[in-house]
Amino acid sequence: MSEHRGAEPAANELIRRRYQKLEALRAAGIDPFGGRFPVSHWAGPLHARWDAAGDDDLKAAGPVSVAGRVVSLRDHGKSCFAHLLDRTATIQLYARADALGADFSRFRDLDVGDFVGVTGELFRTRTGELTVQVKAWSFLGKSLRPLPEKWHGLKDVETRFRQRYVDLLVNPETREVFRTRTRAIQAIRAFLDARGFLEVETPTMHTIAGGAAARPFETHHNALDLDLYLRIALELHLKRLVVGGFDRVYEIGRIFRNEGVSTQHNPEFTMLEFYQAYADYGDLMELTEALFGELAQALRGTLTIGYQGETIDFTPPWRRLTFFGGLSEALGMPVTADIPDDRLLAAATSRGFVHDGGSRAMLWKELFGHFVEPTLIQPTFVVDFPVEVSPLARQKKDDPALVDRFELFIARMELANAYSELNDPIEQRRRFEAQLRERELGDEEAQQLDEDYVRALEYGLPPTAGEGIGIDRLVMLFADKSSIREVILFPLLRPETPEDAG
Repeated sequence: MSEHRGAEPAANELIRRRYQKLEALRAAGIDPFGGRFPVSHWAGPLHARWDAAGDDDLKAAGPVSVAGRVVSLRDHGKSCFAHLLDRTATIQLYARADALGADFSRFRDLDVGDFVGVTGELFRTRTGELTVQVKAWSFLGKSLRPLPEKWHGLKDVETRFRQRYVDLLVNPETREVFRTRTRAIQAIRAFLDARGFLEVETPTMHTIAGGAAARPFETHHNALDLDLYLRIALELHLKRLVVGGFDRVYEIGRIFRNEGVSTQHNPEFTMLEFYQAYADYGDLMELTEALFGELAQALRGTLTIGYQGETIDFTPPWRRLTFFGGLSEALGMPVTADIPDDRLLAAATSRGFVHDGGSRAMLWKELFGHFVEPTLIQPTFVVDFPVEVSPLARQKKDDPALVDRFELFIARMELANAYSELNDPIEQRRRFEAQLRERELGDEEAQQLDEDYVRALEYGLPPTAGEGIGIDRLVMLFADKSSIREVILFPLLRPETPEDAG
């Protein structure tokens, strides 16, 4: 069996036996991959309705039909217990030789992992467990590989991500993480829908990679002979829609950035972006506090949650910290937008900072990431960024060196980025041209000039505020996970070798 080359000898033997059972089923005229089964009840609702019921009530409940995967099997000779897992929970099965006749030997011959459908009566065992006594059953699907008994160690962590389907089967905690993810997205949609936002979809492939400071993935459209980029942000198309008259829009979509992999970064991730006309970034701070408060209550039942040993309090109002105020605290000296680079770099170097080179904007971003971000545990809005690092944000009226922008940090992670949108097409073109000069200085993440977006602004963009929230990091926070790979069903991994594949 060449398909099993590379597996452990013991695993090979178990797989060989399962293939033998597969052939035996076919020889007996039984389809080992089954068909439709009329399910009348699911395990979770059965437990909710009948766990506390008395014996007489169970007898009066009538027959039930359940279906799922066999996850345990205990053979007692003339009787057999099994546990069946469906999409809601597990429920115990009890099969007896005198009740099933010839079908009993086939039931005993099941493997853990097989799918079956069962019809029978509810009763309670001597230990008090709600159980279905099997009156009839059908074979619905053969499992040809044994399920692991447990996963442990670094190697198996990698295997869990690579074989997520098995991880979901054997680890209830993993299933709960992704239920949390779904509930979070549902709650976000309900929150925004209730406030008049319209959900939309915008293109994934762009002719210009814009809307964020990031390196894109490149692709090519053969029919048009056109080079394209997978989108690095949702922003510019959503703001085009505001120009077109949709005053409140949002999108939850996949984003692709050609950058490193870490506990907080995956090249493919999910982003929420929303835009509100006639608002500014201050309005979005209040909206964000309300959104996270509702999520905390919906997902954890409290405004105070635990995350990786820290206590996070979502009670508003949250702390506001200016960008240069944070740098001033960290470096022990006044830092402003006009501080000479050499003086700033000297102060940072004396505290162990090593500059990678590049533009002034790159230096500021590196300094803030090195000195300030690791200190931001409680929800904090970092505000008033320098204009050089915010090419799409509106300048502050009282200080044109800064912009009306915030980034939200919680538990040392950036969760959101928002600003009052720049809607002056002349200034936007000047900013794009400045970004082109940054690219010439080596900043590969600097934005390109998007002529169509400038043209859209020329038709008129009302005063607008917009925000992006990383869904994956948000789920990390509320599921109490330290790695982004724990909250993405199929994170990007290096291809496995034939030896890994087993």
